Amino acid sequence: MKRREFLVRSAAAVAAGLASSSARAGWQSATKSEPAKPLILGSGSERYECLHDWITPPTGMSFGDTHGVTQDKAGRIYLAQTVGATSEMKDGVCVYDATGKFLHSWGGQFAHGAHGLDLREESGEEFLYHCDTRRRCVEKTALDGRVVWNIGCPMESGVYAKPEEWCPTNVAFSPDGDLFVGDGYGRSFIHRFGKDGSWKKIVARPGAGLGEVNCPHGLWIDPRSSTPTLVVADRGNRRIQVLDLDGKHIAFHTDGVRMPCDMKFRDGAMLVPDLESVVTLYDPAFRPIVSLGDGHPTALRGAQRSGFVPGKFVHPHDAIWLASGDILVAEWVPIGRVTLLRRVA
Repeated sequence: MKRREFLVRSAAAVAAGLASSSARAGWQSATKSEPAKPLILGSGSERYECLHDWITPPTGMSFGDTHGVTQDKAGRIYLAQTVGATSEMKDGVCVYDATGKFLHSWGGQFAHGAHGLDLREESGEEFLYHCDTRRRCVEKTALDGRVVWNIGCPMESGVYAKPEEWCPTNVAFSPDGDLFVGDGYGRSFIHRFGKDGSWKKIVARPGAGLGEVNCPHGLWIDPRSSTPTLVVADRGNRRIQVLDLDGKHIAFHTDGVRMPCDMKFRDGAMLVPDLESVVTLYDPAFRPIVSLGDGHPTALRGAQRSGFVPGKFVHPHDAIWLASGDILVAEWVPIGRVTLLRRVA
């Protein structure tokens, strides 16, 4: 299912009462409309204080879709966003400290295309991997934005008639240094590349059967077993699929799954931002532990902040665990929103 189809379905399913008297009027006035009591999501041992707009744009910038987020060893947070139409600053990557304070920005080439963003340490140095849906490329940069390499459509794979058919959305890192790339907005292939950006082979092809994918929007290597597996947010098929590193099907998982965007792992749990308005934690058996901020159904993507409901997500697109153990969620809304879920002891 492509995003256009998703919006049509969401509009048809809009719940009554789009506006809320307690909703925020905007991130600029967030402190004035903050509920008197902490807004707590979850239950049992998985309870989180919800802090919407914990990260905000600097003066002179307005966010576009806030698509990707990651954190380096020093605690700095990197946000990939498409840049608002009225923004004076045109940088697609914003950098914050561990407290959410803006530090600087860079990456004008990612304006209007910043999407997937992940970080990997290689020989003691950290690098960022960007998926740019406007330029239809994967770009590797240093933490300061210096470009290391850029790869476009792998025409040598023999499955594309023209470069415009390729549109990568996210990457995953193989234990041997290789790179898996999901062509989520293109023709729905998953490719394997070498660490130098050289194309190696096709791992998964489009379809709905075993080992086939439809909009492989996000993917990650599951670290919870001795034999690495590739976990895929098979979004168009509304499932999570597990493959071996050669693309052989292992399992489907649909319990609690709607339109998964990506996943991350920590301490045996899997964190999944789901485009249908929820963030879900899963156990090692892929069973839901807790759903956070479920706002489905929603038709608030184009709404102003005054229409957003506190404690309810609109369209989670990426989520990570910070070094603190808290969760940071970036949403696919054209005015951007980044929410901190601060774990409650």
